[in-house]
Amino acid sequence: MPITTHTIKEYKKQGRKIVALTAYDYSTAKALDKAGVDIILVGDSLAQVVLGHENTLSVTMDEMLHHAKAVVKGAENAMVVVDMPFLSYQVSKKEAVYNAGKCLQIGANAVKLEGASKNILKTIKKMVDIGVPVLGHIGFTPQSVNALGGHRVQGRTADSAKKLLEEAMALEEAGCFGIVLELVPAETAALITEGINIPTIGIGAGPDCDGQILVTDDLLGKFTDFKPSFVKRYAELGKETENAVKNFIFDVQNKKYPQIAESFFMSESEVQRLK
Repeated sequence: MPITTHTIKEYKKQGRKIVALTAYDYSTAKALDKAGVDIILVGDSLAQVVLGHENTLSVTMDEMLHHAKAVVKGAENAMVVVDMPFLSYQVSKKEAVYNAGKCLQIGANAVKLEGASKNILKTIKKMVDIGVPVLGHIGFTPQSVNALGGHRVQGRTADSAKKLLEEAMALEEAGCFGIVLELVPAETAALITEGINIPTIGIGAGPDCDGQILVTDDLLGKFTDFKPSFVKRYAELGKETENAVKNFIFDVQNKKYPQIAESFFMSESEVQRLK
């Protein structure tokens, strides 16, 4: 049965942990969906793990939509959320709503926006008003990496933790169906999770959030440029892929591939006609 915003909210009430992962293509989305993932995020992390950029700031709205179309085709039950990339929602409310609408037009179920400034809150309210479900995102917000001075844990002090709680409450009031908490102490995440009625989904935010999300390429060991300290690897597909390709190279160069089983042949009568 398809996962909806209502389902996600009910999971919080039931105490059932929400599981979210990223995907940027049909095959990965299909695998995550069959495994039982609740939310598939077409993350702007696409910029780094797929396109090779240094950070998330370089990915465009068109690129996000291109990959989101593929993910939607692979997700039968999971809820598909599309990251709104840098400059796709900060410049004007009108442009933001239009871009969010395009995500729903291609079949996505919701969008994700970073931050909780007054302008962002107004934009979220407008999106929700026209029927676009919005997932909020506070704590460390990757699109603000330069302003934040790098990948820094947010909410380390009591005052900053309370400020994040206020932001979370404002996002709930604006109409968000859930909030991603990134790089915040476990105590801060617990405070926020207990202080709002909508689900929290943590990434580097301790065990007390209502759910967890990771970049799939980190979880599977496919992206090896760096490994965030909060990531647990469940496979080493980067190394396995390299080894598989080395075996293929060896077989080709030593005439071990293709063999009879991997080849096609003429009938004997047709072979005779060639002579």
